[in-house]
Amino acid sequence: MAAVPAVKVLQPHNFAKDFTKPKKAFQAYLPKGIRTYSCAHCRANLANHNDLISKSFQGSQGKAYLFNSVVNITCGKAEERVLLTGVHDVADIFCECCKTTLGWKYEHAYESSQKYKEGKYIIELVHMIKDNGWDANERPQRNSIH
Repeated sequence: MAAVPAVKVLQPHNFAKDFTKPKKAFQAYLPKGIRTYSCAHCRANLANHNDLISKSFQGSQGKAYLFNSVVNITCGKAEERVLLTGVHDVADIFCECCKTTLGWKYEHAYESSQKYKEGKYIIELVHMIKDNGWDANERPQRNSIH
């Protein structure tokens, strides 16, 4: 009888486990051609100009804008703070992409005159730049909006 060579049985290999990639945060992109605001630090889209409610707000680092909605942000834990307009429950908001603290979200207002702020977002101008769709006649903004 002839000798039979040894045969190694190969098991299927799971190549997916060899290529573990770091998880990337999902980034929302606002439509091109509309006026938007982006993170001054990483250029992630933050808000559509149409969602701007007011430019008359003050943040800890200067002027701030109030927005109805924003994208590419993460909210911290809500806490009670005494602000210029009274006591509010607010949560710090961070850029989803670069983790910079941008401002805060109003979770609860204790005074009835301030209830309109609930669920709205403050972004400080020092952390925003204008992107897309702004008139060419406007002064270019590099690091902040003034």
